[in-house]
Amino acid sequence: MRILICEDSTLLREGLVRVLEDAGHEVVAALSDARDLAEHVDGTAPELCILDVRLPPTFTDEGIRAALALRREHERLPVLVLSQYVEERYASELIALHGAALGYLLKDRVADVGEFLDTVERIGAGATVLDPEVVAQLLTRRARDERMARLTERERTVLALIAEGKSNQAIAQALFVSEASVEKHITSLFQKLDLEQDEHGNRRVLAALVHLEHGGATPQNGTVR
Repeated sequence: MRILICEDSTLLREGLVRVLEDAGHEVVAALSDARDLAEHVDGTAPELCILDVRLPPTFTDEGIRAALALRREHERLPVLVLSQYVEERYASELIALHGAALGYLLKDRVADVGEFLDTVERIGAGATVLDPEVVAQLLTRRARDERMARLTERERTVLALIAEGKSNQAIAQALFVSEASVEKHITSLFQKLDLEQDEHGNRRVLAALVHLEHGGATPQNGTVR
């Protein structure tokens, strides 16, 4: 996969380059700030962009604003955002924008190379992967939505696991139930959230967005998809 990195920390940036290249990916650019990001995206045609939330010169929100611009201008370009902390305001806006695959991970996750590379592969393949801590914090401050009120406690737990990008099998394992039971819960919550099947099969992503934008409960027993 052709990957562009935008990370101000030299150590982390070079570490990402090494890890990704060792895994067989091609790093087409490794930038220390977002000033020329648009030009590099146009010139190198990456298949995935990895950006730090906080970049020079102010180290506040340059990276997340660059990610938002990419989501708007290159709807088919997958984006993975790395953050030291959960930036709730911008994370919500980033996730709410419809477009290509998306990842939002806390930097602590990068330390697990295997998990990080798996996340990169999944996002490159079209998945939306959200750090469990991101999900938890966003959902903690959103709790009122008529559709969400229709869900049972177990359905809200399943929905939260979907928002974390878990598969049906992973959900079943986390909740110690059968996959058939998980499928029934998912079918029910789709109906209660008024999410109809579309030609692209994006109901899982749409359900996760409803969960993130309007409320829900943090999983009590693990994660799901």
